[in-house]
Amino acid sequence: MITGKAIKFGDNIDTDVILPGKHLVLTDPVELAKHAMAGLDPTFPQKAQNGAVIAAGRNFGCGSSREQAPIALKHAGVKCVLAESFARIFYRNAINIGLPVLECPGVSSKVGDGDELAVNLEAGMIENRSKNSTFQATKLPAFIMEILNDGGLIEHLRKNLK
Repeated sequence: MITGKAIKFGDNIDTDVILPGKHLVLTDPVELAKHAMAGLDPTFPQKAQNGAVIAAGRNFGCGSSREQAPIALKHAGVKCVLAESFARIFYRNAINIGLPVLECPGVSSKVGDGDELAVNLEAGMIENRSKNSTFQATKLPAFIMEILNDGGLIEHLRKNLK
């Protein structure tokens, strides 16, 4: 079970606002995290540091294929991203680094900024504890759950090659 306060964003959040290009020279995930969502909210790292769940609209992570974007979010304290839909390359990059991402129809209207959320990845069930409601996300396939449970694709491969 993943819990955290929701930080809400709209549609078409691209990788240039998730991690602006001028920060791509950084390689340390902790340093990348300091600039997460800098294109929209420079205070985001402080908001996310104790654990957050992003709730967003359609096409989250569109734009470039930079995997630094989900790395910055994960290391800033994002535990999970819920969105109406994702850009496919962002979705796969997030899974590869062990950041859970769930497609969740209607999430934009069911979650407010600051709502306390509980996400059951196994069932794809989201509980909005602030509004005393539950709703369903698209359930992740077993092979993606294995990758996430192992901490990302590299760790998953290491585990399976032993």
